[in-house]
Amino acid sequence: AEVFEEFHLSAAEKTTIGMDSDGYIRNMLNKALGDDKAAGLLDRILHNSDTSGIESLKWMDPSSVAELVANEHPQIIATIMVHLEPDQASAVLTKLPERTRNDVLLRIATLDSVQPTALHELNDVLTKLLSGNAMQKKSIRGGIKTAAEILNYIGSTQEAILESVRAQDAELAQKIMDEMFVFEDILAVDDRGIQLVLREVQSESLIVALKGASEEMREKIFKNMSQRAAEMLREDLEAKGPVKLSEVEAEQKEILKVVRRLSDEGQIVLGGKGEDAYV
Repeated sequence: AEVFEEFHLSAAEKTTIGMDSDGYIRNMLNKALGDDKAAGLLDRILHNSDTSGIESLKWMDPSSVAELVANEHPQIIATIMVHLEPDQASAVLTKLPERTRNDVLLRIATLDSVQPTALHELNDVLTKLLSGNAMQKKSIRGGIKTAAEILNYIGSTQEAILESVRAQDAELAQKIMDEMFVFEDILAVDDRGIQLVLREVQSESLIVALKGASEEMREKIFKNMSQRAAEMLREDLEAKGPVKLSEVEAEQKEILKVVRRLSDEGQIVLGGKGEDAYV
């Protein structure tokens, strides 16, 4: 980030790029990193958003983060969680007590944005190094989509958390569920999309993932393979002994990462709820 910031200042002072340096840098970073990652970096470069305290948590293991935040107010924990990657946030949540975990997820789902002063105070607690900037723009994190992304990475406790949210706000729980994408949702991907996914998935990973899949899902996969490949996969599935549920879920999540990436790249279309129909 420091290199980009130096480039930004230098360009503004010494080159014609400086005439619209923010726009130029934004365009180049979007192309290089993608919109989401570029947005986070641009927040720090162009808006002087210092989130060093939260950034440091991203390098810690989930158990350490959970221990660090365990005694904080659920609203503070929720604010921290939405600034972590979904898989890390879900791992941290599973380390927290059930009551706290459920409360935090509910707060994440109803969190629209984080005021800059609140973000500075949070970082001050974590690092003792930050100063405020009233002109800094809001950090737009949290909300239903973030809650759904975190829940997608949580294993066996997922339903219990949703039930807790549903007990307090049934409509909110349904909105979270509508945003979630689980392994069986791959059934809604068309045949061409399935074939693209299969090209990027290792055979052993697919075998383990399908051990916990429905017969309908298995048939969807078989019909998008050559006859010989499908026969071999059937044989491998039959020969494969019992597999731990945690291993099945782990491989399914890896395949879902491929599906989401291909969807983000526009190579496949997810037939999820709320999407426009094709006619």
